Amino acid sequence: MKIIKHATYLILGILCLLQTSCNGIDKKTSANNPEKIIVENVLKYVDPMVGTGGHGHTFPGPTLPHGRIQLSPDTQLLGWEASSGYSYADTTLYGFSHTHLSGTGIGDLGDVLLLPFTGEFNNEKPVGAFSHDKERAEVGYYKVTVEPWNVISELTTTLYSGRHRYQFPKSDDANVMVDLAHILQANWGHKVVESSIQIIDEYTIQGYRKTSGWAANDPIWFTCVFDKPILSHVINVDGKTMDATSASGINTTVYATFGKLETPLNVKVAVSAVDQAGAKQNLNAEADLETFDDVVKHAQNLWNDELQAITITSKDTTVLKNFYTALYHTKIAPMLYSDADGRYRGMDNEIHKNTHLKRYSAYSLWDTFRAWYPLMTIIEPDRSKDWVYDLYQQSQEGGLLPKWQLNGNYTGTMVGYPAVAILSDAVNKGLIDSIPNKLLDAALLSSKWQPEFHEKHKGTRAEMVMPEQIYYKEKMGFVPLDKTKESVSYGLEMAYYDWCIAKMADALGAKEIAETYYKKGEAYKEYFDPEIKFMRGKNSDGSWGKNFNPRFSNHLEGEFVEGNSYQWTPFLPHAVNDFATMLGGKKALGDWLDNLFTTSSEIEGDNASADITGLIGQYAHGNEPSHHVPYMYQFSDRPWRTQEVLDSIMKQFYTPTPEGIIGNEDCGQMSAWYVLNAIGLYQMTPGDNQYYIGRPMIDSAEIKLKNGSFKIEVMNNSAKNKYVEKVLLNGKKLEANKIEYNDIKAGSVLEIYMSPNK
Repeated sequence: MKIIKHATYLILGILCLLQTSCNGIDKKTSANNPEKIIVENVLKYVDPMVGTGGHGHTFPGPTLPHGRIQLSPDTQLLGWEASSGYSYADTTLYGFSHTHLSGTGIGDLGDVLLLPFTGEFNNEKPVGAFSHDKERAEVGYYKVTVEPWNVISELTTTLYSGRHRYQFPKSDDANVMVDLAHILQANWGHKVVESSIQIIDEYTIQGYRKTSGWAANDPIWFTCVFDKPILSHVINVDGKTMDATSASGINTTVYATFGKLETPLNVKVAVSAVDQAGAKQNLNAEADLETFDDVVKHAQNLWNDELQAITITSKDTTVLKNFYTALYHTKIAPMLYSDADGRYRGMDNEIHKNTHLKRYSAYSLWDTFRAWYPLMTIIEPDRSKDWVYDLYQQSQEGGLLPKWQLNGNYTGTMVGYPAVAILSDAVNKGLIDSIPNKLLDAALLSSKWQPEFHEKHKGTRAEMVMPEQIYYKEKMGFVPLDKTKESVSYGLEMAYYDWCIAKMADALGAKEIAETYYKKGEAYKEYFDPEIKFMRGKNSDGSWGKNFNPRFSNHLEGEFVEGNSYQWTPFLPHAVNDFATMLGGKKALGDWLDNLFTTSSEIEGDNASADITGLIGQYAHGNEPSHHVPYMYQFSDRPWRTQEVLDSIMKQFYTPTPEGIIGNEDCGQMSAWYVLNAIGLYQMTPGDNQYYIGRPMIDSAEIKLKNGSFKIEVMNNSAKNKYVEKVLLNGKKLEANKIEYNDIKAGSVLEIYMSPNK
């Protein structure tokens, strides 16, 4: 039996790392325009170390918003905690690589690793060490002393390149290892397929490697330029050291020495998934950013602008730190994948060029449709539109909408066809200005069994973009337990996705399609056992599976994905009223939810999923299927319980510490959940434009829009006053605690009055 206990409360506000004022965001008046208020010092509330401990799987190194480069230290190579390359508990430092994933549960990338070191080198690869007392992580900047060589190493990034500055001890010979053999999560199948390296001149190294892992086909080219001459070098290929200017093989590493240096060594590195010319071009694309300090200033100014998309005030410093760190994490993925000239490697492995629409990578989708995309549609409507068109273009190149796309690869990770939730949300919010019917066609294609695609990719990860669960859903109307794994989770999620397609069709006037898919969206009824009031697996003959236990989890092998029946039974965000009816009414819904949040947190099963974290009862905030559940109380006889539960979640599971994210960050989803809930809003059902009022943490918020701003004022907010008394929109009291997406517009004001009374 595996037991995952209730997470310990982490009330550590007084121990937070950043020193700030508790009165909100610092402001000053512009000298050029006295009417304009400039918000300053937002960055001091952001701590990139948050989530690097525990199972957050974030990385602390610098990147730009949705940038091509994520330059960060790699401290762990194997296992789950190596997903981002960095774990706060480590002391080993392998070097600094240029591509990383933020908060995922599977690792990849870690391309083109550099390690500065001193002294003589031999055939053994040097490995460094570090300590947190000589480490500093800020937005756009990272600094650490690499031991045992005492090399002060600083990192920053432009959109397309990584910049390094190394201060070596003046008495020792300075060396840099450029390692193409470096890999993350090699024990999970990630490997180098081929690599090559060239010494172009005394300042320049370039090369290529291809890896296969989560992304099955992942080539990358790089150009590395030093500002001091290489005095000598050796290349190691597959364990053999040679004195040559070029070499190729599987595992390739070059060791360059620069002699004794009086001043820091500066290094520029750019990459491309297209070709060597692309890497060189990307390096030259930002030549105006000449010095390391120029790049840091540029990065921090850009981030400061981006993070002022929402300005908040709060008397609680912890709220400010949680909020802006979370907002920072929402703007890392998806990452830019196309080159500066618009070229990119497509889902068909061909090179394409689009100078109008950028290509992005690391679309988590199953995680991010829930809160990240609804947040982006508010603060980034133009990018939100572009991401939809990008997903559509990927479907045209590869045949189907992607499911966890990574670097031009279908990884097939997670459940169903979640891209349709994002397409539906964009269409229903009016963000789409062209080809809406083609988007609907792409969604329909992904929802139906496509045997040709399945056979073409059989035996690869891409096969799971069109898994057999879709076949059974279409053939039998439900996914049978005795034919497939994870049947209930697939069945429930696909019912929601089919409802999303119905909403798209409805909005586009395709009434027959809408009617068909609304009916498909009711397939959740197939898994509900009215006798026990839980979702459970059903055999192909219609009989229930044996030995049902709602606490039981069997990771990758059972009926539920990364959870159990307690966590998956309420996954019908599009049909909560119907769920209440199936349970016996509003009171029965409230009773069921109360049991969920108050029952024992014991998880049973020898192979229980490690993703079940952040437990309050059997509610698991550390994994995405639970994220809408607190709002289901709004449909019960005790809507005030929404505020109670949200208050607990935001205070327990979000703290400005390395362990401050209770589960995998998952490309911004965990953080987007906090951002929305902290300002008091949450879109429970993407595809439906309603944002529910929750339990705001802030005192006020200003959301910048194209033509002005939308303001939220929270009255009488305090730890004691956690219940919503009334809500006013532009001075008019709302009958229900919810607003529409279109209500979030310039000039409007939402007033939320808090009270100690339920």
